[in-house]
Amino acid sequence: MSKNLLTPRQQKVLEYITWYIQENGFPPTLREIGVKFEITSTNGVKRHVDALLKKGVLTRGVNTSRTLSLTKPVSSTESKSAQQVPIVGRVAAGIPITAYENLEGSLLVDSAYLKSKDKHFALQVKGDSMIDDGIFEADYVIICPAAAARHNEIVVARLHDEATVKRFYNKNGLVQLLPANKKYKPIAINNFDEFSIIGIVVGVMRWIR
Repeated sequence: MSKNLLTPRQQKVLEYITWYIQENGFPPTLREIGVKFEITSTNGVKRHVDALLKKGVLTRGVNTSRTLSLTKPVSSTESKSAQQVPIVGRVAAGIPITAYENLEGSLLVDSAYLKSKDKHFALQVKGDSMIDDGIFEADYVIICPAAAARHNEIVVARLHDEATVKRFYNKNGLVQLLPANKKYKPIAINNFDEFSIIGIVVGVMRWIR
């Protein structure tokens, strides 16, 4: 058997990682892969991932649980166009900070990864409150502008003229911005005159330094 030929199980794991990246903009953790395939041992999941790495269909960075990357596009149809996404400032993943709305350059993003034709923009993340959702300090989050969001979407919101990236909670009349790090507490929204949604996070870009 060629070393690049995947076993049926490896193919299923690769398909799941591909789907997860398409849906979330970042890869699943080993634990999430284990839950999906009912593999109780992290070492068991790691053996499948290591096999995919060895066969060259995945690459992996270091020091985080979410740095798996596909070595080819997640779609079999190659996009012939790309979109310049302007970087317009920074956003807090922690205590809200003032958003700097100054153009700081742009990111070139394959249009196939942008789910709508709206004018997207990017913000660089400062802080660590969203690390359990795969969003780390110095990452760039790609935002689709929106004034409203669905429950559980990751959003960039404005509070008192400051901006933060959090998961949006909206159930039974309770509105909160939820962190993805146990060090931080949810932010309850009580004064809607001082709160607004800027946009929905649709992707994350990271450079491995």
